[in-house]
Amino acid sequence: MAEKSLYERLGGYEGVTAFANDLLSRLQGDSQLGRFWQNRGSDGIAREKQLLIDFLCANAGGPLYYTGRDMKTSHIGMKISESDWSIFLDHAGATMKALAVPQQECDDVGAFVTSLKNDIVEA
Repeated sequence: MAEKSLYERLGGYEGVTAFANDLLSRLQGDSQLGRFWQNRGSDGIAREKQLLIDFLCANAGGPLYYTGRDMKTSHIGMKISESDWSIFLDHAGATMKALAVPQQECDDVGAFVTSLKNDIVEA
């Protein structure tokens, strides 16, 4: 029997959506990171959340097709710092803990996210 994809192990679309909802709520409410969502309309935030869900699903082996921009293009000019990155990772870890994501899946998600750092952090 073939090993399940990370997408399946995370609970499929519903699991990834729960992760995105929890994480984005934490990020938007953070005193340092909240600046990235200031002056944004609710429709833009909703579109961004859907793109995040699609990106995560597609990269975890799910059946979704991501139509958004690559991570470097999406984050260029945002001046995301090492400090921002560290806070983001803390929130991602807290989200996985809150959702009781098993350790192996936490490790797999962490490895994937870490692989994106050079395309996201610029300042």
